[in-house]
Amino acid sequence: MASDSVTLIGFWGSPFALRVKWALELKGIQYQYVEEDLTNKSALLLQYNPVYKKVPVLVHQGKSLAESLVILEYIDETWKQNPLLPLDPYEKAKARFWSRFVDEKCVPAVISTFSKGGEEQKKAAEEVRENLKTLESGLEEKRYFGGEKIGFTDVATGWLGCWVRLVEEIVGINLIDTKSMAKLNAWFDDFLEHPIIKECMPPREKLMEHNKAFYKVLTSLST
Repeated sequence: MASDSVTLIGFWGSPFALRVKWALELKGIQYQYVEEDLTNKSALLLQYNPVYKKVPVLVHQGKSLAESLVILEYIDETWKQNPLLPLDPYEKAKARFWSRFVDEKCVPAVISTFSKGGEEQKKAAEEVRENLKTLESGLEEKRYFGGEKIGFTDVATGWLGCWVRLVEEIVGINLIDTKSMAKLNAWFDDFLEHPIIKECMPPREKLMEHNKAFYKVLTSLST
């Protein structure tokens, strides 16, 4: 691995690795992508992320970074073209806030809806709906969270538009109400149809197959 190279270690089905890929592509950064086998973690992954031992990992000039939101900020600060974070300190803080809100509130609730059953699942699904409605408020009257162009929060959160819908189909529970969350639903569609974003997305059928298999594993463990 050359010392001046940019390498992303990821897994095709990871939305967190996808975040990083989107950022690199939107900024026009040349990079090498290394696909990781999460069932048999490579020496490369363990070398560059010995703490968490998971993807994504960004390696730049021989130095590694883990955790997708940390990586996104590093990318934005290192390569100034096509900035993702706003220059205004208040707007920058809001972008960080909504990105962390998704990771800390939306993601755990979606995972619980996917992995639980009965009343626990119903409670988790309601939490997902409440959190998504709250996320919608962050759009205000803008096309994207970043305004008229895709920004940090869009890159950090836009994958939900695909993954939540996969969960809906697999477990048979509606999570994105197209009437009460019309603005959020439209944003999901608009973001995912952006040429660069769409080009990076794995095939939906492949994602569905992968997540159905994961769902079977999770539900078998709980029975």
